[in-house]
Amino acid sequence: MLKAETIVRHMLENDAFSQWLGIELVSVVPGNCVLDMVIRKEMTNGFHIAHGGITYSLADSALAFAANGYGIQAVSLETSIAHTQALKTGDAIRAIAQEKHRGKKTGIYEVAVYCGDVLVALFKGTVYLTSREWQLD
Repeated sequence: MLKAETIVRHMLENDAFSQWLGIELVSVVPGNCVLDMVIRKEMTNGFHIAHGGITYSLADSALAFAANGYGIQAVSLETSIAHTQALKTGDAIRAIAQEKHRGKKTGIYEVAVYCGDVLVALFKGTVYLTSREWQLD
């Protein structure tokens, strides 16, 4: 079976949007993932704060990488996010994905997004575990 880091690096190499976000992989093991990125000006909205879709997208990537780290392809079924603090250009943020439950067909994850020590968003996601193993040809 492939290692989590091998799978996630392959996923990142083929994910143009995560590349555009500037996501950096800090660590990954099956069920858990840590990602970093920095808010850029083109990620802000008319209020000059980060568009909510930016933290959502970072958290969604962390969910995907954590869930796929076992070597079985997983896809999201349902996700939600609560934003607790605004972000501005130059803010460095970190997403920490943690598996809360993994059954035969579904997994539940929580992703906390921080700017320094401050929680800026809390994301929850449910994934469907397919029967397909990762094959990196």
